[in-house]
Amino acid sequence: MIRTVAVFSCAFALAGCTVFYAPRPGTPGYASAQESRQVTELIGYTQKVAALRAEDQRRELNASSQMFSKERDVYSRTRLALLLALPGTTFNDDNRAVSLLAPLAGDAEPGPMQQFAGLLHAQISERLRRSAQLKEQLEAMKAIERSAAQLKEQLDAMRAIERKIMERELARPR
Repeated sequence: MIRTVAVFSCAFALAGCTVFYAPRPGTPGYASAQESRQVTELIGYTQKVAALRAEDQRRELNASSQMFSKERDVYSRTRLALLLALPGTTFNDDNRAVSLLAPLAGDAEPGPMQQFAGLLHAQISERLRRSAQLKEQLEAMKAIERSAAQLKEQLDAMRAIERKIMERELARPR
C-alpha cells in the first residue's frame, strides 16, 4: 500500500512538473510543443466538423481551402487534407488528400505535425488501395455473374433441345 502511494505521488509530482515547464519561444522543444498542440487542435477540429450539418461542413472546407491557398504551410495542408478525407461527406476526395499529404509523408526530419501527416497519408493510401481492390473484386464478381447467366441460358437451351428430341421419339410409331 505504501509503495502504491509512493508510486502515485511520484507520478503526480512528475506530471505537475510538466505543467510548470512549458517551452518558451526560441528555446529547444518550443516548435515541437507547438506542433503537438496543433495536432491536438486538428483532431478536435475534425471531430467538430464531422458532427456538423452538410452545409456547415462545406463552409469549413471552403475556409480551409482559402487558408491553404493563402498559406501553404504544414498546418493548413494537413487541415485541408483531413477535411477532404472525412468519410461520409459530400466533398470526400481521398485522392486529393493523399496528394496534399504526400510531400509531408517523406519528410527527413519529421516533427509531430509531419508524423501525423505521414500517419494520415498511410491510412488514406491504404483506404484507397482497399477501395481499388474492392472495385476489382466487384468487377470480377460481375463478370462471373455474366458468365453464370450465359451458362444457364446454354443449359436451358440444351434442355429444350433434349425435350424436343424426347417428344419426337415418343411421337414416332414403332
